[in-house]
Amino acid sequence: MAIAEVTVIPIGTQTTSLSAYVADMQRVLKEQEGITYQLTSMSTIIEGPLGMVWKAIAALHESPFSSGAERVSTSVKLDDRRDKLSSSAQKIQSVQDRLK
Repeated sequence: MAIAEVTVIPIGTQTTSLSAYVADMQRVLKEQEGITYQLTSMSTIIEGPLGMVWKAIAALHESPFSSGAERVSTSVKLDDRRDKLSSSAQKIQSVQDRLK
């Protein structure tokens, strides 16, 4: 399972506030099949099979254009572990276990 951290930044917007764009992108993610996602204060975490994660990232990147942005910058960090199942929750738990 792939885990991606995605930040989409609309550029050329009428306001410095981006919350409306972020809300639209969360609606786009809700329509994507085969993934789970979690909004954070600075990005969105997407988990699922690699092909479906890339499809969701492409949909996220397109979303601000549909909402009037003139330019979009998208950053992606990808963790694709194939030796065993992994998830964001499992990664956090692994670190917390070492803190005990």
